[in-house]
Amino acid sequence: MTTTACFIIVSRNDIPIYEAEVGSSAKREDAAQLHQFVLHAALDVVQDLAWTTSVMFLKAIDRFNDLVVSVYVTAGHTRFMLLHDSRNDDGIKSFFQEVHELYIKILLNPLYLPGSRITSSHFDTKVRAIARKYL
Repeated sequence: MTTTACFIIVSRNDIPIYEAEVGSSAKREDAAQLHQFVLHAALDVVQDLAWTTSVMFLKAIDRFNDLVVSVYVTAGHTRFMLLHDSRNDDGIKSFFQEVHELYIKILLNPLYLPGSRITSSHFDTKVRAIARKYL
């Protein structure tokens, strides 16, 4: 089964600090821009929901055609956003939790400035492996 999935980490200041196309479907030229547009449009909904609920995993907060936006909000209000077409809520939640652990390890790195882009190839490789495992 081919899946469409785009993962983005957005800092508390609404700046994207990490982006990855993690789906296994065939890539179209305009797909990356469309995915970014849908995810950034969902930020307003996330902003409203983040202050009204205490849960970290917000399941399906927005939809575009057959794509769904799921979000995980950390305690520091960093948002992990996933645009996907699958219905595997448990797998998506596990994906977010493992990526959150990786993100914490990045934050603990004394050479990383919080809020700056994550350029680590090790982080990218691990995120893609976790996506293959759960999505």
